[in-house]
Amino acid sequence: MDFRPDEAFALSLDKADPLASMRGEFLIPPAWAVTGRPGDTHASVYLTGNSLGCQPKAVAAALKQDLDDWANFGVEGHTHGKHPWLPAHEFCRSAAASLVGALAHEVVIMNSLTVNLHLLMVAFYRPTGERYKIMIEDSAFPSDSYAVGSQTAFHAPMAGFDPAGAVVRLKARVGEETLRTEDVVAAIEREGTSLALVMLSGVNYLTGQWFDMPAITKAGHAAGATVGWDLAHAAGNVPLALHDLGADFAAWCSYKFLNSGPGAVGGAFVHERHVARGDLAQFAGWWGNSPEGRFKMGPTFTPVASADRFQLSNPPIFSLTPVRESLAMFARVGMPALRAKAEKLTGYLEWMVDSLPGRPVNIITPREPKERGCALSLVFAKGAKAAMAALKEAGAICDFREPNVIRAAPVPMYNSFHDVYRFATILRQATAP
Repeated sequence: MDFRPDEAFALSLDKADPLASMRGEFLIPPAWAVTGRPGDTHASVYLTGNSLGCQPKAVAAALKQDLDDWANFGVEGHTHGKHPWLPAHEFCRSAAASLVGALAHEVVIMNSLTVNLHLLMVAFYRPTGERYKIMIEDSAFPSDSYAVGSQTAFHAPMAGFDPAGAVVRLKARVGEETLRTEDVVAAIEREGTSLALVMLSGVNYLTGQWFDMPAITKAGHAAGATVGWDLAHAAGNVPLALHDLGADFAAWCSYKFLNSGPGAVGGAFVHERHVARGDLAQFAGWWGNSPEGRFKMGPTFTPVASADRFQLSNPPIFSLTPVRESLAMFARVGMPALRAKAEKLTGYLEWMVDSLPGRPVNIITPREPKERGCALSLVFAKGAKAAMAALKEAGAICDFREPNVIRAAPVPMYNSFHDVYRFATILRQATAP
């Protein structure tokens, strides 16, 4: 659509926004959180939901309910109360499956992201002396690099390969910031029979690039490799169809776009073709055992035929509560509506940044909506830290990455077009010649 730079236009977009009322269901941090001025009680321009989502107002009451159930029922809370603890993870299953485009028995809410990646790699990274490499993008989040590096180092002595060359890191072409799908596919084909696992991010944390997941999954499988996805920046941000995609596994966190709080319980997906496999290597724990035999207290582990088989201990109840409340909101609104707003909101941010006098900022996130989520990564030719300081001084909260990248994420669940207008106005003043 055609955009305009004036404030009245931003307000008119908010007035016409069918999701505008969702903002009122969140606690938007006040401006004083970054300005340090107690009088700045107005809402901040919070564009960092790609790092930590805002708190849903419903969470406090839900946590109090669970605390009251503990107080009133004690150990009987496992089977009594509004949300009994024994099936606590089940209350998240349907909404989580819908969110990532999976069947119900293919998903489980458990642990944190990197823990889940390790547990899944125990099962799906089974290297040999000939097929042992793991492929990731060079700009993957550091914890992914640590995880795959430690996995290859652990397996190398037993499988008989050199871990020094076991991690294949995909780099963009010289002069480019993002990976081309054809280059990823070519790299997979080139590694061929040496490739054991392809594990990229669904959406890259630094550039905001949404990878062509179907093409990459297809290429990985054609090469005989297992394919897994880190969806930390994709779950709740872009529409996903994991079951139809055919990926072997995936994992995600819940504190970014899923608004479930710092360190929130993450999620995992295992395709249904794997969930009942008897030959699948895995670390076992009590909550992954078949429910029919769980309380017989025997020594034999019989994995339940679902993604639940990867659970170890029973879930942390009070940490699961915000996830349950947030997923319920996503189920109510639906990813199609969120995606429609995200494309418009991000397009507006893109237009406003491009309109800055002298073009002092370069957007390294792909320009094609189908190749990005709602976050844009802005590279400053100069003065990036000064611009970040100006944003904070004006009550805007976003994310800085060394040496000169500011990431801004207008999240469709609670951000407004006026937020984008305010952000761009601050940038205009901060980058004025």
